Amino acid sequence: RRCLALAGDVGDEAFCAEVVQRVVGEFGRLDVVVNNAAVQFPQESITDISAAQLERTFRTNIFAMFHLVKAALPQLGEGSSIINSTSVTAYQGNPLLLDYSSTKGAIVAFTRALSQSLASKGIRVNAVAPGPIWTPLIPATFDEESVGSFGEDVPLGRPGQPNEVATAYLYLASDDASYVAGQVLHVNGGTVVNG
Repeated sequence: RRCLALAGDVGDEAFCAEVVQRVVGEFGRLDVVVNNAAVQFPQESITDISAAQLERTFRTNIFAMFHLVKAALPQLGEGSSIINSTSVTAYQGNPLLLDYSSTKGAIVAFTRALSQSLASKGIRVNAVAPGPIWTPLIPATFDEESVGSFGEDVPLGRPGQPNEVATAYLYLASDDASYVAGQVLHVNGGTVVNG
């Protein structure tokens, strides 16, 4: 197995085009795109969200998906899969993450519309909406008290681990999901969401 690690800003359209070129150059083809980059910056009030923060959050969390899909589309054939990472916050909101929650809602709409747009080409587009998953983003974003209680409020009473959500992406990328398109899988510890 081989891996190609590329550092850069996914909010930059030119970098996204470079990523696709380098992946195809290294592996010869592209079958699956996973849009998973995100930033979040908790703020007590909408008045605390600067224009720069708002721009960065949207550029990283949703604009990047447009850029990467546009660059990848010529390489994707019938049977390919695009998987976008959204969040339970798209459905429930979060008072400390207004801009982040907004981008995650936009990702749901993007996923559904893009799925309809690409279905005739045989390209499936879906999303995964994780709940509280323990990643490095959590201690890097929240205070010690919030980190200590992270995930306790879901029915399973704990945060999920990355391997518990990874299988949702594997499923959506696989042929087992050949009839799944325009959907959002909720991996969130039992939180019931509608939509």
